[in-house]
Amino acid sequence: MLSLGIESTAHTIGIGIADGRGKILADKRAIFKPPEGWGIKPADAANHHKLHADSIVKNALAEAEIEMGEIDIISVAAGPGMPPCLSVGMNIAKSVSREYKKPLIGVNHCLAHIEIAKLLAKAKDPIVVFVSGANTQIIGYMEGRYRILGETQDIGLGNALDKFGRSAGIGFPAGPKIEELAKNGKYMELPYTVKGMDLSFSGLITHASRLLEKKQKLEDVSFSLQETAFAMVTEVAERAMAHAEKDELVVTGGVAANRRLCEMLDIMCRERGGKFFACPRKYSGDNGVMIAWLGLLAHKAGNKGIQEINSRWRVDEVDAGWV
Repeated sequence: MLSLGIESTAHTIGIGIADGRGKILADKRAIFKPPEGWGIKPADAANHHKLHADSIVKNALAEAEIEMGEIDIISVAAGPGMPPCLSVGMNIAKSVSREYKKPLIGVNHCLAHIEIAKLLAKAKDPIVVFVSGANTQIIGYMEGRYRILGETQDIGLGNALDKFGRSAGIGFPAGPKIEELAKNGKYMELPYTVKGMDLSFSGLITHASRLLEKKQKLEDVSFSLQETAFAMVTEVAERAMAHAEKDELVVTGGVAANRRLCEMLDIMCRERGGKFFACPRKYSGDNGVMIAWLGLLAHKAGNKGIQEINSRWRVDEVDAGWV
């Protein structure tokens, strides 16, 4: 069985094709990059996706060496995400589904990150550290659903890093540049905010930005920002492993590409006798393959997903009968 997956929740328009065994046949993407110093404007990103959609679909089919008629199901990210961007993907999915008379499965973007990470990293029943632009959640599967055990109370970790990047004038995306700067930095104390199982990054970013205004070295602030934010995430992840009595942890989402975050989580897991897994860097960020794979899992389990976008769709609202 073949699934064509459509990802368009934020800055990336991605088309992926996968089969029922998890083999990746195609992975094509186009990424919207806002003007220097700006965040993502949903309308601009949506226009970018519309412009590139046809060519991305054609290129994916060409890479897989198949015709659209050979696809068995159409999978699309229905949420969460930016409504104008989500609408682009859903409109494409509905159009193709009608024309070729294929089942349409609207899947949860965050769950897709989880399932592609489990597939490619070969994790079985892990606590999931999901860290992307808009999302920072610690998740575990319990009693038929993925449960959110802890999450940010304000801004997602990726967006927090980008916000700091704008104040530092290092552009978008800021995460990789902050990671590079941090290699030559020294530690200084910054606000550390963990409330029970939840986190808050806004005060941390505000304080770090003010240090730059006071002429503190960018390398030192970058290093301290990473160490503090990642330590917060690691603390909550360790508590989640203890609470859920799980001995595996996997990190996924765009920020999972950060080597220092992975190192800290790996050290924590080893110290408690657990196993650490990371989604491969190529698939930790937004992509169509993860949507295609989750569509296949949901379809096999008899889950038809949703047929309209839901920009605030949470993972704990989905019955995960495929697990």
